[in-house]
Amino acid sequence: MNPRVKGVKPNSDYTITLTFTNNEVRVFDVKPYLEKGIFRELKNRSSFNSVRPFLGSVQWKNGQDFCPDMLYVDSVPLEKSTQLPTFDEESPCKASIKPRKSTTMDLTSET
Repeated sequence: MNPRVKGVKPNSDYTITLTFTNNEVRVFDVKPYLEKGIFRELKNRSSFNSVRPFLGSVQWKNGQDFCPDMLYVDSVPLEKSTQLPTFDEESPCKASIKPRKSTTMDLTSET
């Protein structure tokens, strides 16, 4: 069984960015379906943007959905260069910043 969808974000190019239960982030292209049946409604930007995770898949406000296996198999991994960083306990970005040693000079002493 393929991983299931746990998060979805609509994109301006009629793709959706999916986060799966195995934490993979992948992109699914909806454009090929926009001329077919009930999916025609999704050409309306407001309708397209109504997508939500639903029972391991995605669903739009008027009931359009895709098989969760198809979403995984037909999507492509999001390029690492376009992913936003995540911060967790192991992230080097969470390293504490140590204060510098003081570099002030004592101007009261004579040299």
